[in-house]
Formats: sequence, C-alpha cells, structure tokens
Amino acid sequence: MIKRDHPQLSVGQQCKLVRLSRSAFYYAQVGIDADTLAMMKEIDRVFTKYPFFGSRQIAAYLRREGVVIGRHRVRRLMARMGQEAIYKRPRTSQPYPQHPVFPYLL
Repeated sequence: MIKRDHPQLSVGQQCKLVRLSRSAFYYAQVGIDADTLAMMKEIDRVFTKYPFFGSRQIAAYLRREGVVIGRHRVRRLMARMGQEAIYKRPRTSQPYPQHPVFPYLL
C-alpha cells in the first residue's frame, strides 16, 4: 500500500493515512542466529528429560556438561519456547467447602 517513490506523498504522510507508524513500515525482522538455536536445542533436550527443572537447574545441568550459559538467558529462551517447569503449585486461595459464604451487604 505504501510506495517509497510516490510523486506527491512522502512515506510519513502515507503512513499517517493508513494509520501505521513509520517505524513499523521500516521494521525488518531479525532472525535467530545459529548459536541461539543450538542453545535452544540443548535446553529443549534437558527439559524433555527433566520437565520439572526450572531455569536455574537447567543452567547448572548444562554447566556440568560443559555448556556455558547463564540462568537469565536460559529463562528468556525457555519463555520464548513456551516451556515452564512442572511442579505442584500452592493452593492458597481455595475456600474450605464447609465454610458458609456470607453475602456482601454494601
């Protein structure tokens, strides 16, 4: 829709007409480099073997295997892959079934 070499309208004016920011027009996606893909593969391998490991344990496990990676990077890559440690979560807001529920009178 937006033409860079339009004779009458600049790129900024065209972007304003279609309600698109100029930065979104010029944005080019950056791919994932090979090192990051290799790290993601390693994290996925460990996570498949130990699905209850969090980012700290995966980072420590990989360090023992000789792969140098920090836990914050493991955490970021796990979030990017949609992986989350499996563990029993606290049930702090579960009401006791026999307790009466009083009406809110305000």
